Amino acid sequence: MAISQQSADFLLRSRLADAARGNVTAFYELGVTYSTGRGGVAVDLIEAHKWFNLAALSGCTRGQQCRAEIAIEMTAREIAEAQRQARSWLGAG
Repeated sequence: MAISQQSADFLLRSRLADAARGNVTAFYELGVTYSTGRGGVAVDLIEAHKWFNLAALSGCTRGQQCRAEIAIEMTAREIAEAQRQARSWLGAG
């Protein structure tokens, strides 16, 4: 049975809060969420790449693998935007 949209929204907010505290697992899980559309979130490869990139930069090998896998489906411009967003996120932290 699918989780409710309210539960999905809560999970996303919770993961974002964990990510704001530098939680590497949250980085990875946000990448999965945005790459698969889990929990009713729209698939967004730029957002997914950003989170996988942040996970990879924190030493997460699964993040590195997933980042490489979705990069195959992205344009160079999309990858550059995802990298810019990851740098911006790191600068804001």
